[in-house]
Amino acid sequence: MLSNVKTTYFESSLSSYEIYRAVEKGDDYILLDSSKKDSKYSRFSIMGANPFLSVKYENGIVFEKDYRLGEKEWREVEVDSIFNHLNRLLKKHKVKNGTDLPFVGGGLGYFGYELSKELENIPESAESIVDVPDCYFVFYDNAVLHDIRSNMVHITALGILQDENESMLELENRIWEYSPGRSLPVWNETEKPVFSSPFSRSEYMEAVESMRKYIEDGHIYIANMTHTFTSFYDRSPEDTYERLRHINSAPFSAYMPLDGFHILSSSPERFLEIRNKKVQTRPIKGTIPRGRNPEEDEENRIKLKNSEKDKSELLMIVDLERNDLSRVCVPGTVKVTELFELEEYATVFHLVSTVEGMLKDDCSSVDCIEAAFPGGSITGAPKIRAMEIIEELEKTSRNIYTGSIGYLGFDGNADFNIIIRTVLLKDERAYIGVGGGITWESDPEMEYVETLDKARALFKALDADYVEDRCKSDQSLYKAHGGRCSCGNQ
Repeated sequence: MLSNVKTTYFESSLSSYEIYRAVEKGDDYILLDSSKKDSKYSRFSIMGANPFLSVKYENGIVFEKDYRLGEKEWREVEVDSIFNHLNRLLKKHKVKNGTDLPFVGGGLGYFGYELSKELENIPESAESIVDVPDCYFVFYDNAVLHDIRSNMVHITALGILQDENESMLELENRIWEYSPGRSLPVWNETEKPVFSSPFSRSEYMEAVESMRKYIEDGHIYIANMTHTFTSFYDRSPEDTYERLRHINSAPFSAYMPLDGFHILSSSPERFLEIRNKKVQTRPIKGTIPRGRNPEEDEENRIKLKNSEKDKSELLMIVDLERNDLSRVCVPGTVKVTELFELEEYATVFHLVSTVEGMLKDDCSSVDCIEAAFPGGSITGAPKIRAMEIIEELEKTSRNIYTGSIGYLGFDGNADFNIIIRTVLLKDERAYIGVGGGITWESDPEMEYVETLDKARALFKALDADYVEDRCKSDQSLYKAHGGRCSCGNQ
């Protein structure tokens, strides 16, 4: 057990992503990126350096790669559950955080949505279209934090792999010596990726109608209906993320170059923050596209703020989140501190609420995540029945989409997003999940259009087109882009 952590700091004119490029050395160097500077929830970008342990959970088995032992391959570890294993790792390396920094050491990683089916015993029926671990965390000897408001860079050291002062000096020198010299990547328009969904427009609308019938029959009040756009994709993940953070900046973004795949996230939504035992969740429900001019922008802003349907959706999810937090928080402390707040992003406006509470003394950050996972805003209410219906109606499994990316601190702190507005890259293919909340008042066609509104910023960042009915729906577009489509046919 470690009792404290060493830190140093200095001022830098580099952006968070430039600092990350100076620090990273390839796979397992993760960036949690507060890329939307004008958000009150953007403050620190956090990156791990000098990993000493990687942990992943796939096919019901926990694997580890211990860099202290010089391991280059994964080895199986016998444990009772991934959550208990993470709890043990956090306790083993527990530190005291005597700073104002949110993170001074620990693990960066994600919990994929598919993990929730195991937690809630949901039978699997949807087709799996990509294979990545259900959970993946990397634990670091050093952390680098960029305060985007003050331009201060903080470096922390645990002394697990290397002397604390030596490791901090090495990282500081790499940042000072880094020369950006890069412009935003520009790609050849004749080689655009073409995305398509397993759902045509009419098929998605039929699935929404089926969900509405479940609501009419009293099974659920609300559920989240999603689909995944896929395409051939062979462009640089680093260049793609640089464009994504520029085009669709968000407070809970992330760049994750992991073993065999990449995750590029520009999520606007916080799932859970635990800091000094205070818990916060910020569910999003309610979306409208940005206007084509300032006048239309303001008109859409007012329309969303006055939408009884969207406010009703958000209120149901707020109630669900209050119940989830009450399982791990001190009785009487769970409160709604913000209701129906409007936030704006590159292509959409959102309605957001905030629920807070105080974590019980005998509950850890991992316990809190396990109790509330997955977020109610991307499942529905009641949660378990909504998840069963989602599994029935969605054609493909969500995989990491609608899971959570963030950090688990050795000091007990944690902060996780909801994995939306996110691109998964693996084996020269890209996967983009989009969806929305369905209530009895939902209009199926409008729900489909809303998913396209949410995907638009990602398609723009990837300089991509999409087809609604797979390659069959538009042979001219299919042929114009080299005969590459998500169905895999040439």
